[in-house]
Amino acid sequence: MNKTCFRVYRNIAITFVATHFMCLPAGAQVSEEVLDSISTPDQVETSIGTLKFLDGAPYRETAKRVYNYLDTMRGVDAFLKGMPGASLQGLIRGAHSQDAVECHQVLFFDKLMDSQSLYLTGNTSTMYVLPNLDLERDGPTVLEAPAGMLGAVKDAWFRYVQDVGPAGPDKGQGGKYLVLPPDYEGEVPAGYFVVRPRTYDVWVFMRASVAKGLGAAAKNVKDNLRIYPLARKDNPPKMEFISGSGKAFNTIHANDYTFYEHLNEVIQKEPLDMLDPETRGLFASIGMEKGKPFQPDERMKNILTDAVAIANAAARSIVWHPRTDGIMKGIEVYPGEDSAWMMGWVDKNVFFNGVDGKTMNSDARVMFHYPYTAVTPAMAVTKAGVGSDYGIAYVDSQKQPLNGSKTYKLRLPPNPPAKDFWALTMYDNQTRSMLQTSQPFPTVGSQTEGLKQNEDGSYDIYFAPKPPKGYENNWLETVPGKGWFVALRLYGPLEPWIEKTWRPGEIELVK
Repeated sequence: MNKTCFRVYRNIAITFVATHFMCLPAGAQVSEEVLDSISTPDQVETSIGTLKFLDGAPYRETAKRVYNYLDTMRGVDAFLKGMPGASLQGLIRGAHSQDAVECHQVLFFDKLMDSQSLYLTGNTSTMYVLPNLDLERDGPTVLEAPAGMLGAVKDAWFRYVQDVGPAGPDKGQGGKYLVLPPDYEGEVPAGYFVVRPRTYDVWVFMRASVAKGLGAAAKNVKDNLRIYPLARKDNPPKMEFISGSGKAFNTIHANDYTFYEHLNEVIQKEPLDMLDPETRGLFASIGMEKGKPFQPDERMKNILTDAVAIANAAARSIVWHPRTDGIMKGIEVYPGEDSAWMMGWVDKNVFFNGVDGKTMNSDARVMFHYPYTAVTPAMAVTKAGVGSDYGIAYVDSQKQPLNGSKTYKLRLPPNPPAKDFWALTMYDNQTRSMLQTSQPFPTVGSQTEGLKQNEDGSYDIYFAPKPPKGYENNWLETVPGKGWFVALRLYGPLEPWIEKTWRPGEIELVK
């Protein structure tokens, strides 16, 4: 059909539709501009190639090309949306690898966390205590929290459920928490702080202060932490405390095709309504559906392998180079001042649901879950002298990635505003865990012996493969050929930090 005939027939058809179904007056003509805007040419050039049609009907080759693209997009979206679930499952897998499987077998870092184990941006300054519960296996489960613990309960989709400690109902005095399965309909006994997650797998994140020493903190945990199924409250199993300090194991979700297999395990185990219908539909569109085997054919495996590579690049781009002129502008510590320092949460919103509290900011969710872990509103409330606050730098003063082959310097002004202490910890770009070097605890800070001050009271911190002479205690070792980033933590942040009258310098390239 030539172009003239095509336009004649198209005009007749569209005028018929317009006059009969759109209530236009009889004889009215639809403009060429409107016709062009609602029509599909026989050949369309796109970023995925040339798409061909016969008067709007796609040829089979076009449909095949489009379906490949759709499946790739959905695979990318599944990675970005499924990251919280895969990340929490990674934490539980890591604990199981150290034989912390039953609820009374608790992984903790009695000699602090070092760079041997892979945990997303763990710190070297507090004692981690990390129980994991399986409510499908054990039913209602009791957690007797010691006094002085700080933490929270997370469900299998890494959603915040309940604080434990000062921000929780025990107010830091310790107490009994009863964690109920999502399908529990029985009687709820009195005397417990009741916790109702939406999933069977539950991860509990707790930190113990080491202000009185590691021994005292470990003793408090061992003497007072008890976890057992409610059905065994009269004869609870003996607690087993498993040290994770100095041990090499992984808790981080995969960045390859196996990500989807691990994600499917979460979907199969947990209740259907763990996720909203839209998200369930996304996962179902690439073959992940509760109650059905995940068995992608060779074509789909190839597509998902490509998708996860794109998604991983997308996640890293969001983290290292967030679009701070848009929905991510609340991630900057010093907005509009060309600073590399960023916060852990956009607008300190741990629910990622925007300024209005109702609109999901999916980039903010990725920005948190790809490099970080542990979600609780208590970690995002900055109150003078209480808790902790953070600044993270992924790039140098010129917005370039930090190169382990080079030497950098960071100047911290006098009197870092922390009531308790401050610490600067280095991380590996690849693992987002502590960088593994000859320094097992890659941290410098106010607790570092021999930290050198300048005459004005400021500190120069160096990052390099070898320390500058005279600054050995102010040095964090880097690895040639590896990238890195740092987190500045202030424990008990004071008003100069909160009001931004004290601010760290930028990381400057020396050579």
